[in-house]
Amino acid sequence: MFNNKGGVGKTTLLCNLASYLHKKMGKRVLVIDADPQCNTTTYVLSEEQFLNVYYEPTEFTIADIIPPLENGEGYVSKYTTVRSTYFGFDLIPGNPKFAACEDFLASEWKDVKSSDLRGIRSTMLFVHFLTLCKEYDYVFFDMGPSLGAINRSILLASDYFMTPMSVDIFSLLALENIGESIKKWRKLFNKGIEGMEPSKKSGLIQLKNLCDIKFLGYVEQQYIMKTVGETKRAVNAYEKILRKIPNEIQEKVIIPINGELKGNVLYKIGSIPNFYSLVPMSQTAHKPIFELTNVDGVVGAHYQKVKDYEELMKKIVKCTISNMEII
Repeated sequence: MFNNKGGVGKTTLLCNLASYLHKKMGKRVLVIDADPQCNTTTYVLSEEQFLNVYYEPTEFTIADIIPPLENGEGYVSKYTTVRSTYFGFDLIPGNPKFAACEDFLASEWKDVKSSDLRGIRSTMLFVHFLTLCKEYDYVFFDMGPSLGAINRSILLASDYFMTPMSVDIFSLLALENIGESIKKWRKLFNKGIEGMEPSKKSGLIQLKNLCDIKFLGYVEQQYIMKTVGETKRAVNAYEKILRKIPNEIQEKVIIPINGELKGNVLYKIGSIPNFYSLVPMSQTAHKPIFELTNVDGVVGAHYQKVKDYEELMKKIVKCTISNMEII
């Protein structure tokens, strides 16, 4: 789940999507909080779980992945997870210390360009880590809104990425950054691989499918609706931007990254209007929006909104899975 722009509802969407896959479809789901702000961790862990992770720091967190590489010990070989009480999926908690790993990965990236084995292996750390997660049907990374070295390594290791978008001009401007950056990274990384000695290539894992990330689609979020007759639609200020999004996505993301536009793929995975107070209710209760009850503060019209959100998740999950099968 990635967008170069912050404040687009990325964490809320990812956590509810992952929870729906686990709770409603019985899938084995792992969420990795790779955002040093740790919003996913704060959202999905109960207060007791949160205290166990950070005040008695014996749990594995995202920050534990990189030190073995920095110390010349190779890739991490094992990990532990925390099961979210209410969201149900497994979590590798975030850690603000993970931000300090940015410099290390940025330095190693310089060596990729000269086909240096160490730089390439370091950049591939998440490729290796995902080989340890084969028990899961889906592995999600929640990422910060940057185009830095950490996110580069994650994106190069991933099969797909989805972009949540707030309906504003800055989200449109950020799209070009995403398309250009991933295209450039892929080209430089593959060039580094090609320049390696054949004997060194044999030690790299999953080389064949490396750096083949595809854009899965986008979700419009947090726009305000109005009722015209019996039809709900976005207010005029949002409609103007909504009309621009499909063409911008095609030109600046799909073509640069996927290489082609497939007509039977619904790149617009869904539209989520502003659910107002349900989001803070969900955050306070540490529960998925589609499972909120009166105990969490749901009253009156809120009940229908909770049902509406569950129906939206159902449609988004269905479209997401369909796109994965086609792209």
